[in-house]
Amino acid sequence: MKSTLATQSIHKPKIRIEYGDDYKFVQGVVSSNKLNTVCEEARCPNIFECWSRGTATIMILGDICTRACGFCSVKTGKPQSVDTMEPYRTAIAVKKMKLRHVVITSVDRDDLKGDFGAAIWADTIEQIHRHVPDCTVEVLTPDFQGDTSALEVVFKAKPEIFSHNVECVERISKQVRAQAVWSRSLNVLKESVDFGLRTKTGIMLGLGESKKEVLKTMHQVVDLGVEIFTIGQYLQPTKNHLPVSRYVNDAEFKFYKKEGLNMGFTVVESGALVRSSYHADEQARLAKVV
Repeated sequence: MKSTLATQSIHKPKIRIEYGDDYKFVQGVVSSNKLNTVCEEARCPNIFECWSRGTATIMILGDICTRACGFCSVKTGKPQSVDTMEPYRTAIAVKKMKLRHVVITSVDRDDLKGDFGAAIWADTIEQIHRHVPDCTVEVLTPDFQGDTSALEVVFKAKPEIFSHNVECVERISKQVRAQAVWSRSLNVLKESVDFGLRTKTGIMLGLGESKKEVLKTMHQVVDLGVEIFTIGQYLQPTKNHLPVSRYVNDAEFKFYKKEGLNMGFTVVESGALVRSSYHADEQARLAKVV
């Protein structure tokens, strides 16, 4: 019996590479402030385009994750101690880059049993609001193991957009992210909506899902009140990660965008190289956040 994740004959999307002055500027700001970016750690295919546009997704709470998801290239292991000055340095980097909209993400910190890192999250949001008041903040968070009090700490810092990815359709969720719980991710999104935050999530395609399952997932999410939805192509970061089952064509991505807008999403970003933070500033404008 063939695995649903077996590799098929495929055509990979093309990645644009640019090393201009803007790219080097972002690289310098990130380096000088001793920050991590998901752009680098997750081997994002859009790093050249985004950094050349003067944008980057900053990753807080270190660069070592306590989970080992089958799709993600971020290092797994025992994280270092929490750096309490990181929120301030993040805000200063955002100020230097003169950003109007910034995306902050993090590794999972299941080792921080008190709040799973929520206090650092809140401090980072507040520091950016304090030092760069014209910049809107979008957060892409882990699930904090579904801890309501930890989530509320982040919610109360009032990010302009709260995002948490379901990553894939429910049937293959345990294969893709073994330490996560599908229903828990939906609960995180529902709590964000109920708190009154603009809420966002996204999935990857090419992991063995069916078209029917994608549409079902979109319906489940929009029914929660989520406004922004992203759909991208899974790209295998190394041979040790889950294989790609197929590469989705442009027509199918356009189909999902059309269907998503008809379902009631305010914004749907759908395409081969789309990632959670890809063109997030434009999504924020469309959602009338910026």
